[in-house]
Amino acid sequence: MFGWNGTILRVNLSKSKVAAMRYEADLAKNFLGGRGFAVRILWDELKPKIDPLSPENKLIFAAGPLTGFALPSSGKLVLAAKSPLTGGYGDGNVGTHAAVQMRKAGYDAVIVEGKADKPIVLLVQDKIAEFLDAKHLWGLSSFETEKKLRELYGPIAGILCIGQGGENLVKFANVVCQEGRAGGRPGIGAVMGSKNLKAVVFIGSGELSAAYPKEMKEIGAEGYREVLTKPNYAFWKRQGTMMTIEWSQENGVLPAYNYRECVFEKAEAVGGFAMEKLKVLNRGCPQCNMTCGNVIKGSDRKASELDYENVAMLGPNIGLGDLRQVAALNRAADEFGLDTISLGNVIGFAMEASERGLIQEQVSWGRFKETKALVEAIAYRRGLGNMLAEGVRSAADKIGGASNRWAMHVKGLEISGYNCHAAPAMALAYSTSSIGAHHKDAWVISWEVKTGRESYSEEKVDKVIEFQRIRGGVFESLGVCRLPWIELGFELEWYTKFMHAATGMERNWNDLNLIADRVFNLTRVFWVREYGKNWSKEMDVPPTRWFEEPPTKGALKGVKLDRTKYDAILQHYYKKRGWDERGIPTKTTLKKLGLGEVAKQLEKRVEISE
Repeated sequence: MFGWNGTILRVNLSKSKVAAMRYEADLAKNFLGGRGFAVRILWDELKPKIDPLSPENKLIFAAGPLTGFALPSSGKLVLAAKSPLTGGYGDGNVGTHAAVQMRKAGYDAVIVEGKADKPIVLLVQDKIAEFLDAKHLWGLSSFETEKKLRELYGPIAGILCIGQGGENLVKFANVVCQEGRAGGRPGIGAVMGSKNLKAVVFIGSGELSAAYPKEMKEIGAEGYREVLTKPNYAFWKRQGTMMTIEWSQENGVLPAYNYRECVFEKAEAVGGFAMEKLKVLNRGCPQCNMTCGNVIKGSDRKASELDYENVAMLGPNIGLGDLRQVAALNRAADEFGLDTISLGNVIGFAMEASERGLIQEQVSWGRFKETKALVEAIAYRRGLGNMLAEGVRSAADKIGGASNRWAMHVKGLEISGYNCHAAPAMALAYSTSSIGAHHKDAWVISWEVKTGRESYSEEKVDKVIEFQRIRGGVFESLGVCRLPWIELGFELEWYTKFMHAATGMERNWNDLNLIADRVFNLTRVFWVREYGKNWSKEMDVPPTRWFEEPPTKGALKGVKLDRTKYDAILQHYYKKRGWDERGIPTKTTLKKLGLGEVAKQLEKRVEISE
């Protein structure tokens, strides 16, 4: 095969054994790589209902056929496992040198299974894999860990590691690299911690094999030049995703005070222009020329890489309006290896619970020192932090008081930074995402604001599915970033050209969308298999707050979602997806996608419609 290496590395930590395996070409043809490989492996190899933090869970690192080539923003790696936070399929992607180095070492994916009997580092250097003692690293932050490993293995090494959050099995611990790049928000860092795997180091010396190397070189260079010509490029380089703070405030979708409000009185102080005045550095992922990592020094005088999500969730959502203080919280989260989106969500939940007298602890809106102490308590599971470390769904179940009505999650994954009191399409996107409430699969809110947010039209359903195919299916499986397309307008036709140069295969977007549907449906049936008879359409419904508690401030004061109309577009969505009224793919749909054997396996867990 061209484009793909054709090899997966299987690592058994319990037995300290590794084996390089060739895989069938049909896996690449039907699932591409990245998320496609990850969900196919997890479906095939995991027994239903296993404990996500047990040795039986499998940790997958998966790249795509474009990962590592000299193409715009092609440095992505998918990190996946059964999620300890949600109990369903969990993954995240991260732009990292580990993606490039893993591919150069000769692997398209790595499967980590079992559990080491003591903390270790997995070192993969081309065809040699070693298990190194990590006793001296256990207890260190992700930044300290990477620094020590980089001193040993140099600047080109791809290093993925966990902080104290992953070690202590915080359910939303993630995996960190390059001092601020992070991925795997449904608890992939906790899965690493449960396996005593402190870090993975990839070093590769091989070259990726393209079907048409001359074409690949030329089209890659042409693509990089094209990115530079886009009208929004200059402003993007200045602010990256931080421009979204002002946009969200202006359009009433900014999460404030645990999503109770859609605007924040100090939004200007934490926005993109405020960030520009404090900016000391711009950095990004490998293979990228539209770098979006904006670094400022926080109130702790430490460098912190900011983007929209971490600022929205650790700023307005918890009532904090000082950007340097927000940066300090973000830095602490990255060092501990905690997902900033879920972290800001559980802290906002705790603040509201305190305000309502549902917990004894006093946790007040906008109090920086109290909040920073709570971040540490979560990482080490101390006091209130121990409850919050389980995620907002679990916390709501424990404290009661109808708090589940304002626990902001879908399927157990905390909602990322867009308030949907007046955004039914985005609410649908959150509710039907492959991993729980995350914007990555289908960020439709910008389109929805432009085209009219009040409607519950089938056009909105179509747009959610279109974006889920492109973003959550194709990009997540090819191993490339979505931002050139969605932010700058880098045309989709580039990716079929890249595919041809890399693999030699002629694939149009109809072909790619079919693969995306196959991947998306497999993630769905993974969820259904795990939840079994407890699965219902209520799994695809956003938090009650958006239906019953309208904001009290701003232009959208008094606006809320309509439950009856939402249910109608959800059923339209199911119909268009070829799913039954419960949101379960039918046998016919699965067979059309080449997943007939999957239908037979799923039928052992739940009843499936024809």
